[in-house]
Amino acid sequence: MLDLTKLAQQMQGISQQLTLEATATRQRLDRAQLLMAQANERQADLVQMQELWRDRLNFTAAMPLESLDTRIEIAAPPAAHTVIATDGSQIAPSHHEIAYCYLINVGRIILHYGQSKLPLLDSLPEVFYRPEDLYVSRQWGIRTEEWMGYQRTALEAQILAELAQALTDEMEAPTLALTDGSLIYWFLEQLPAEARDRILAPILAAWDQLRAISVPLVGYISASRSGEALNFLRLQSCPYLAPDCMTHCSEVVDRAPCQVLDPLKDAALWAIRLEPGQRSPLWKSSARIQEFYGDHAIHFCYVNVGSEIARVEVPAWVAADEDMLQSALSLVLGQVQKGYGYPVALAEAHNQAVVRGGDRARFFALLEQQMIKAGLRNVGTSYKETRKRGSIA
Repeated sequence: MLDLTKLAQQMQGISQQLTLEATATRQRLDRAQLLMAQANERQADLVQMQELWRDRLNFTAAMPLESLDTRIEIAAPPAAHTVIATDGSQIAPSHHEIAYCYLINVGRIILHYGQSKLPLLDSLPEVFYRPEDLYVSRQWGIRTEEWMGYQRTALEAQILAELAQALTDEMEAPTLALTDGSLIYWFLEQLPAEARDRILAPILAAWDQLRAISVPLVGYISASRSGEALNFLRLQSCPYLAPDCMTHCSEVVDRAPCQVLDPLKDAALWAIRLEPGQRSPLWKSSARIQEFYGDHAIHFCYVNVGSEIARVEVPAWVAADEDMLQSALSLVLGQVQKGYGYPVALAEAHNQAVVRGGDRARFFALLEQQMIKAGLRNVGTSYKETRKRGSIA
């Protein structure tokens, strides 16, 4: 049990630290504004420098595709439109449960606006229990719990494309495919090639489906912690003629000279540059995992949705079509307004997907019934799990 009396003694120190950090953040923002103005005057040179020295940089900097001082008003969404969304949740495997298996539950949402059509709000569960499902990742040194999360990401993309495909015949209004979180799957960078392909291939196939039916895909990131855009300003603040990090800063112990803005994040800068309803310039991410994305390279911008600065990501084929991009952004902004600060379709997808304590108990109760019906004996949880569920204290 938490001892609030002891905890209260630490509160004063926390508030003092937060005050110091707020002052430092304001100073970094002033510096970032200055660097942004300087970088805007020589943007073409910096982009060329980035392309030339990319392999010698020890940081990931996004590439601006529009002028750095770009601020574009996003139009209101049309009265008639459709939004599709998915989100996933899971029950992790445990050796202390009655059976070693895991469940992935994907919430499915289709919301029609101005079309007199019924919505879809449900979830699609899938249980993984075969040895080839549970232990396939062991050959690459990946724990089953981690592999379950990767599988969930792939399933969310596949089901999203299936929902869009099912609407093809009746698609009369602008349609948006919306997913929660980044479209850049950084975790795949560390995986062996065979493991990476098992996850990424079905995701890219699902994105191909969406492109074929002209449904824009958007990844919505709330409270983004990315610094990709600000990292581009490190090229401006570099004191050397060439940004050769490997040569000039490989032996720097504390921080490199170009890290004057750390730990400032992109969202903090765009919060003081964008008015509600405006978007930042479009950027192309330089994440190395995108080498395997083909023509689905991820582009992004920051949008002031009113309640926060959200990072909005789209594949290259959406960014290349100006009409499709503007339509997608307008539908995203409309979703945030309808959801009082967060896209309503994503919130509903999460609510449909989430597995609560009661759902977990019913899942294992149903599994226990099936195991007993199959003639298995000594079915039950471990003594450790049993004692944790029923404390005598």
